[in-house]
Amino acid sequence: MVLPKAKVFPDTARVNGKGHLEIGGCDTLELVAQYGTPLYLFDEATLRGRARAFASAFGSRYPSTRVVYACKAFICVGLARLLLEEECGFDVVSGGEIAALRAAGIPPEQVYFHGNNKSPQELREALEWGVGRVVVDSFLELELLEDLAAQAGKTQEVRVRVSPGVDPHTHHHTTTGVLDSKFGFPIAKGQAAEAVRRALRSRHLALRGLHFHLGSPIFEVEPYVEATRIVMEFASRLREEGLELREFSPGGGFAIAYTEADQPPAPEAYAEAIVSALRQGCRDLDMPEPSLTIEPGRAIVGPAGVALYTVGATKEVPGVRTYVSVDGGMGDNIRPALYGAKYEAVVANRASQPPAVTVTVAGKFCESGDVLVRDARLAPVTQGDVIAIPASGAYCPTMASNYNMNPRPAIVLVGQGRSRLLRRRETYGDLLRYDAL
Repeated sequence: MVLPKAKVFPDTARVNGKGHLEIGGCDTLELVAQYGTPLYLFDEATLRGRARAFASAFGSRYPSTRVVYACKAFICVGLARLLLEEECGFDVVSGGEIAALRAAGIPPEQVYFHGNNKSPQELREALEWGVGRVVVDSFLELELLEDLAAQAGKTQEVRVRVSPGVDPHTHHHTTTGVLDSKFGFPIAKGQAAEAVRRALRSRHLALRGLHFHLGSPIFEVEPYVEATRIVMEFASRLREEGLELREFSPGGGFAIAYTEADQPPAPEAYAEAIVSALRQGCRDLDMPEPSLTIEPGRAIVGPAGVALYTVGATKEVPGVRTYVSVDGGMGDNIRPALYGAKYEAVVANRASQPPAVTVTVAGKFCESGDVLVRDARLAPVTQGDVIAIPASGAYCPTMASNYNMNPRPAIVLVGQGRSRLLRRRETYGDLLRYDAL
């Protein structure tokens, strides 16, 4: 049976013989009975398929490519181990993400440490572990890392994050490659050149390449082409000062479909644009081709995730709106409140029924802005039904909070008809554990 809105659901999603939403061979209603709601599930086949799609799209065009998963989208020990099996590297932005990878047994040389304000303790921990690359993002960090590496008797390999001043035409809260951004050394104002010079002079830092990241999600390929040209020309100007561009990274930011109307480029389209621009720049500037690192996060984990909620109260405001409230909301998915993010929704226990009503799916948190899906077209819905919101794998669990003292949801991995707990549901005891009288 055809699943409504299948475009935004995981690859294995279907309607089973009971008329229920099924993902990874698991009936979502049976998952709810076992694990409760709110519940986040990740489809293993989609996770692996998306990682392989980016590896193939870029690797077939540019063999010296490394796919590095951006952990900020979502990471836990189990997911890290799965992505390691797919030969991914890992992009981290905190000591906590490093701790998760260490617990998962990830080889440190496969880890790239980003962030605009890494603490001395985080840098010390990264050096101690042997992290593969530190992507330097400030002059203070250059000084700190130099001193810490000297104390450790090490030479740390680094990249310099530059800001090319390119607008990727995404939400202003997720735009990072423009001049007015907290991230990166601006090329146009001379700070990027100075950062490269300082790194080259360092006795305990080995500059391997340049990195930029434009923002996310980016639904166009042209910003990557323009930014690659700018960064390659910048690198060419510094060759006489000793810059040898061995490694190049355009970051990530690759888009996914959150709604049926979204039309994100395929991995092949991103790959063709970035690789062509990189090779053209090398030819025009007579530069050797560097290795290429891409950093998809959302594009791998986002389509694999689905949030499941149980319907509670319904409030009809005649002639205005019908609110259907669920047992989760902005505490586990703050994106609609923070970014105005839009989602689709399906009644999981009536997945075979056509949409018949227009409702607004509201959360349980004590905020008027706690709305998950506005004006959703659903099958008839009542108390006790289960609503599924797809494309929820990225930035939902990882940005979750305990607002209103609510425990965070459980997370399961599904595949081949079985489910495995990735992260248990929090308890009230967990919430009180850190209180001290």
